[in-house]
Amino acid sequence: MLQRTAKQIEFDTPYPTRRRPTLARNVVSTSQPLAAQAGLRMLLAGGNAVDAALAAAITLTVVEPTSNGIGSDAFAIVWDGRQLHGLNASGRAPAAWTPEYFKGHKAVPVRGWNSVSVPGCVSAWVDLSERFGKLPFEKLFAPAIEYAANGFPVSPFVAERWGPQVPELRGQPGFADAFLRDGRAPRAGEIFRFPDQARTLEKIAATKGEAFYRGELAEKIDAHARATGGAMTRADLAAHSNDWVGTIIQDSAHLQIEAVKLAFADAYRFVGDARAMRVAPEQLLDPDYLASRARLIDMKRAQDFGAGSPPKGGTVYLTAADAGGMMVSMIQSNFMGFGSGVVVPGTGISLQNRGSGFVLAPGHPNQVAPGKRPFHTIIPGFVTRSGAPVMSFGLMGGSMQPQGHTQMMVRMADYGQGPQGAIDGPRFRVVNGLEITFEDEWPEATIAELASRGHKVMKLPEDYNAFGCAQIAYRLEDGYLAASDARRDSLPVGF
Repeated sequence: MLQRTAKQIEFDTPYPTRRRPTLARNVVSTSQPLAAQAGLRMLLAGGNAVDAALAAAITLTVVEPTSNGIGSDAFAIVWDGRQLHGLNASGRAPAAWTPEYFKGHKAVPVRGWNSVSVPGCVSAWVDLSERFGKLPFEKLFAPAIEYAANGFPVSPFVAERWGPQVPELRGQPGFADAFLRDGRAPRAGEIFRFPDQARTLEKIAATKGEAFYRGELAEKIDAHARATGGAMTRADLAAHSNDWVGTIIQDSAHLQIEAVKLAFADAYRFVGDARAMRVAPEQLLDPDYLASRARLIDMKRAQDFGAGSPPKGGTVYLTAADAGGMMVSMIQSNFMGFGSGVVVPGTGISLQNRGSGFVLAPGHPNQVAPGKRPFHTIIPGFVTRSGAPVMSFGLMGGSMQPQGHTQMMVRMADYGQGPQGAIDGPRFRVVNGLEITFEDEWPEATIAELASRGHKVMKLPEDYNAFGCAQIAYRLEDGYLAASDARRDSLPVGF
């Protein structure tokens, strides 16, 4: 039973952290303090949770450019006080991306223009504001424009992740001019200004995104692609549209690991653009099918599972919730840090590399094709109980996202831990096949036992997406508990 009163929630945590949750009637929690406070400013100005989430999301493109940008994709789940709404604002492949376009490639590139699908997050800002927001669209941009124009001190986490990406991205079109002032990445505490980005955000705000998809900014993206070997055109941008969609409703360390591997085996085999999938989500979630997959788990040994046979017939994360009952779970991402590394000159638009999620295998549901959406890893989460909202939550970090969601839910639903404890608890990450890695806090005896069952325990180098970063807004009888992740500069705020 997840939904509890404040008195019933476990506030202490057995893990080595000093992080404490924030309790208030209006909350915002993000991976970056300046962005969280941008959202809080909207709430204080009379806005609702959607206004707060959007202001935070827009500000994150400025203050955490190592994770997302104006050229990101986005997904969101909104509880409007009565029901859930899902928004898919991921972009599609350029019209030129036929299978023949990638002839000679073993895989879709992970950097450069040939990894860039049409960015969707600007359209997410517009659609969410128009459908649910209270404040004028332009007002949501004020904090971000202020930080871009006048500068902000680079936070420690962002500085740590900026420098290591430089060697690989320095040569990508527009990257050095945009993000390597004086030829290097900024250090923690240094002021970073990006006037070009401020002007771009002003144009997006004034035109409600039209400049980005059909106007001046679209022309600049098109021109930069033509000049530097890209396939994206103004027509590709103009053709973009979002989808309002439904939401998918739904034990020990070894059991969780094996369950995650089973899920990944099916996801990588069957999931792609909904129009190309030959297996429906309902088939993959069929109770009898799931039970048959669960029976494959051997509690004594680890296995490298293949895909099943379903019956015929899913960065920065943020959450906001207000006193009126509205709750927002939102994620937007470039993928792989700065994404493609391509930056449109004079605009501050850094472009995602979500196109690298396609495969080239003929006949695969995720095979690259014009106008098709690639397989995505970004997944906002939301929990309800008997039709009532319980928790808006999410964890960023590539393929760590569904694994992290699973581990947090197990800690809360099965182990009785509170939201902050569920975030603080050490995580595992299935890497590939039988390979698995653990955070340092895992007991050595547990890891040894898992190794004895056949898990190939490995150490990964310090990595941007190693174990993800989570935020939670948990509904109480009167207000919310906002929890955040000490693995980043995260901050929960409220009033």
